[in-house]
Amino acid sequence: MEINGVCHNCYGVAAFVEPGWVRAHLPATDYRFKTYFLPAWAYGAVGFREDRYWVSAFQIEYNHKWDPRNYDDRELISAIRRFKRHTPEGPLVRHLIRCATENHCFAAKNLFLKRWEAPLPISRWCNAACLGCLSLQPDATFEASHERISFTPSLGEIVRLAVGHLTHAPEPIVSFGQGCEGEPLTEYRLMSESIREIRSQTGRGTINLNTNGSWPDRVRTVAETGLDSIRISMNSARPELYHAYYRPKGYEFQDVVDAIALSRDMGLYTMINYLVFPGITDQEAEIEALARLVKKTRVNFLHLKNLCIDPTLYLRSMPGPKGPGIGMRRMAEILKAEFPDLTLGYFNQPVEKAQTRRVIAR
Repeated sequence: MEINGVCHNCYGVAAFVEPGWVRAHLPATDYRFKTYFLPAWAYGAVGFREDRYWVSAFQIEYNHKWDPRNYDDRELISAIRRFKRHTPEGPLVRHLIRCATENHCFAAKNLFLKRWEAPLPISRWCNAACLGCLSLQPDATFEASHERISFTPSLGEIVRLAVGHLTHAPEPIVSFGQGCEGEPLTEYRLMSESIREIRSQTGRGTINLNTNGSWPDRVRTVAETGLDSIRISMNSARPELYHAYYRPKGYEFQDVVDAIALSRDMGLYTMINYLVFPGITDQEAEIEALARLVKKTRVNFLHLKNLCIDPTLYLRSMPGPKGPGIGMRRMAEILKAEFPDLTLGYFNQPVEKAQTRRVIAR
């Protein structure tokens, strides 16, 4: 590009917005000569005006508990030392220390800082081969951004960490199903036993499950042991787009829909972790399909979570027409207007009823 008579090299620029903000546009760049896949980030458009850089995004939820400014690593190391003095250091603790210190997982940091939502990864296996899987890329499409757990934690260590966190942390949540593991429903028996034992020791806090919802019968089993909330992930409410991204092994899109409806019927606080992508999520056909899904399942909460993936990889993999979307903000406005009881947001929520639950008798 020539500026004031001088030729300059030009490069594509993208931004990754902080949690709670929804990306509205993709980067304005030419992908034709790109011969590799980008790492798994949610690449967003960047502009320049009035001597400042601007990002195309809008805030769907602010939660101070996930504000990056509240995660100062100068506090973390001493917190880990204190934690280790009072808690036996098993394989799960060592894994979560790496998550907190090397991968900078906010949830793992919370465990050692004794606050808010903490993780309980348990599964090495998965029954999907997600195009943008964060913890396993067997074909080396791009480098996985998370270190998948390589062992099965013991019942004792899971319960010890969960009870300690739920007992002492403010607004505590413990969540099965993390970016550093496979699908937790593959370990549904271990999860069910853990929840039953946790609830025999404390009724405080929220026990949450993040899952692909592929086994409704296993969701029922886990829910019956004392689960409070569930977050079921999908990239699309259209089966053909869902299958193109998740590439499920042994289950169908309808199983996921059934799991969402079942969770709601069983009284769980039910959330959809909706992986959004400009130009796909805001297509009219997608919005109509999502509206039908919300009506059918009566879901409580819809996460608008930016999908972390190379834009060219995702766009070329999605079937069907690639017509223009109506805009991500407009999509959110339509959902708010049509479903006033549906909460749109970005973060898992503590379940109020869990705060006063009585301890379940052994």
